[in-house]
Amino acid sequence: MSHPAAELFNALEDALVPLHGKRESKAITRIIFEDAFNWPQYPKDKILSTTQFEQYLFIVDQILRGRPLQYVLGQAHFYGLKFKVNPAVLIPRPETEELVDWVLNTFRGLPQGNFTFLDIGTGSGCIPVSIKKKRPADEVWGIDVSPEALEVAAENAQLNQTQVQFKLLDVLDEQNWALLPVFDAIISNPPYIPLREKELMPDSVLDHEPELALFVSDEDPLVFYRKIGHLAVQKLKARGQLFYECNEFNAPQVVVLLEELGYRKIELRQDLSGKDRMIRASL
Repeated sequence: MSHPAAELFNALEDALVPLHGKRESKAITRIIFEDAFNWPQYPKDKILSTTQFEQYLFIVDQILRGRPLQYVLGQAHFYGLKFKVNPAVLIPRPETEELVDWVLNTFRGLPQGNFTFLDIGTGSGCIPVSIKKKRPADEVWGIDVSPEALEVAAENAQLNQTQVQFKLLDVLDEQNWALLPVFDAIISNPPYIPLREKELMPDSVLDHEPELALFVSDEDPLVFYRKIGHLAVQKLKARGQLFYECNEFNAPQVVVLLEELGYRKIELRQDLSGKDRMIRASL
């Protein structure tokens, strides 16, 4: 029995429409056929082998059960690169691509080899690996409290042929700060969703993505911004830059917090959806 790829492509797209709408269903189906079978174009006249057909059935089953596509495929696209992902790390988001772009634009035109970057809560390593790929002569670090996340990050650095220094470190423990050198830029997309908002999150996130990287206590939802802000006071070089990704609902409070810590050049930027999402500050 043959398995015409075009028929299966159309069938999957139709099955996804009730869940995602026509446009997104087409995009998801194209990603599946490109990443799973290496067919970037519509697979006209192609036939799936028996092994490929079994893989197709598994992917469809997992997707229709609500498992995130990136975890099903084991990889995600970010800033023009591919990254391995599993439930130990968050799936990289387009908003974080905008943050990386802001970091790189800030240093664009400046000679490479003289700058150092630190990403705090690095997860899959998508931020430091993307920066290192564009600025290979600079020194780039990534730290995380999760050994499992750092394993994924190290794999992604190797996959994308970059050398990033990864370190297991809990940034909330100030005794660990002495283990870090000084940097020209400190970047973080820390946990920032209060537990009280957990019920607002989609099941696909709650059921599959790591809570450690998502949620903070209701009592102190800005704890990571405060701690990292204090750290950056000590560990940023002269004219160094601090970059945050933040929750649109607490971004103004993060700005006030940074003002209280002595930061003066503070810029709050919206993402492409018009949400207050990113902050850049310097001392």
